[in-house]
Amino acid sequence: MPPPAMAQPFHVMTKPSAPLCNLDCHYCFYLEKERLYPGTTDWGMTDAVLEAFVRHHIDAHAGQASVAFAWQGGEPTLRGLAFFERVVALQAQYANGLRVENALQTNGLLIDDRWATFLAEHDFLVGLSVDGPEALHDRYRRDRGGQPTFAAVMRAFETMARRGVALNTLT
Repeated sequence: MPPPAMAQPFHVMTKPSAPLCNLDCHYCFYLEKERLYPGTTDWGMTDAVLEAFVRHHIDAHAGQASVAFAWQGGEPTLRGLAFFERVVALQAQYANGLRVENALQTNGLLIDDRWATFLAEHDFLVGLSVDGPEALHDRYRRDRGGQPTFAAVMRAFETMARRGVALNTLT
């Protein structure tokens, strides 16, 4: 039996890759969360958890016009495109007439044409993390090898813009 419909819509931020990230930002407090679970090697949300989450989150919004999903991290694109293809398939399966909205916050390092095409086709609103001008961004947002990331973030921005992805920045 589905849970009763909520009187008010609510928002859940989902971290399908837990604390995993391909950056080592100078100010990040989140990467240290890996140490809370020694010996953990598989941080990814399982298919069973994903399906239960999607189904229950949609059911909890019964009677509303729409349901919103927010995907954040660490870095959620580390789960891979196949994971998000499964997300939209499950959303379609359980939507029951609700309009489904997806937002994805990303550092952009893994965004390529395939990702951008998928995000545009499925109307994801993408927040791209960029810490201002190149010198400032590269001072604080470096990859795990210590390399600057501004150029890669700008390539992701241009790729998504070219593909028509709804886009904003988190700065």
